[in-house]
Amino acid sequence: MTKKHAEWLDSVSERIGLDDLSPVPYWGFRDIAAHVGAKLINCFYVFVDVKREKGKEYLKYGDIKMLSTFSMTKFIDAIENNLIYIDFDARTGHNHGTKFRIRESNIWQLYDKVTLI
Repeated sequence: MTKKHAEWLDSVSERIGLDDLSPVPYWGFRDIAAHVGAKLINCFYVFVDVKREKGKEYLKYGDIKMLSTFSMTKFIDAIENNLIYIDFDARTGHNHGTKFRIRESNIWQLYDKVTLI
């Protein structure tokens, strides 16, 4: 553990302790499906190369994938296969909420249909 992380853990221990949370946070599958599915039902994933020259940024658009029909079953599979993790986003001293995170390279695995455009 780095010194920075050890100091952070010490501060958490001093402020609120390191015991289990009570009550234990819980998300039902229906709640998750309603929130995640509404945001990710269909989307486009655009591959972009970035180049900087003389203080200007240039973008070159590559492949575009159309991701259709978000799948709750695939979302649960991704959690079970450690592709999705939970981010308790309170790193700046302010709680920014709890988030599900997935690496960009795995997002297509959450959809029933992936079309290269």
